[in-house]
Amino acid sequence: MERIEIQGGGCAHCAEKAGTSRREFIATSAASAVAALLLAACGGAQGPSGITGPFSFSVLVSNYPALANVGGIAQVDSGGAPIAAVRTGASTFAAFSLICPHFGCTVGINRSAFQCPCHGAQFASNGTWIGGQRTSNLAAYGTSYDATTNELTITN
Repeated sequence: MERIEIQGGGCAHCAEKAGTSRREFIATSAASAVAALLLAACGGAQGPSGITGPFSFSVLVSNYPALANVGGIAQVDSGGAPIAAVRTGASTFAAFSLICPHFGCTVGINRSAFQCPCHGAQFASNGTWIGGQRTSNLAAYGTSYDATTNELTITN
């Protein structure tokens, strides 16, 4: 069995690994990498938004009946990651990522709020975490509404 030697400057972890077989070293390293990824995903930090880079898209509000009334929530087509639009006033809207910041699951619309089916995190209609699995708030996006054309534009 081939042995690898790790040269180094006094790191207890590296010293502990010195002299182990390549197979043992790779197995341990792979397990550590997986654990680090899981820890990062469950650590409450902002998770993946599902959209990378800047974006801007518009939707015709009349195509989403739930947005006809203040308090209405609808999943809108971003051409990518799932996004929810919330009617907050006669001519104002908010938009949020429907990707749970806890583990990256797609959050569902539950009447006038949001709920993650994977871990039970609950979010108010303003994207704020309100219960279930502790996590951060849903990622918010910018909105602008043109009442003349009835178009809602969502940007990040």
